[in-house]
Amino acid sequence: MARAMYEYTKTVLSKVSFDATLFCKEVQKAVRRLLPHELEELRIFIQSLINQNPDLNQCLIYLKA
Repeated sequence: MARAMYEYTKTVLSKVSFDATLFCKEVQKAVRRLLPHELEELRIFIQSLINQNPDLNQCLIYLKA
């Protein structure tokens, strides 16, 4: 079940990556829902999205532990 939540989170983040505000809100939700090792994977995934849209860089603060 947890893996499904991770995949769902990736899908949602991809779809809202056009808007940094929405993206940050979804990142905050992900931090509450995902397991610690999934957050590490998510950080890598978000880095790839940031390469495409540098405005999303501000959302990385929510992934700092």
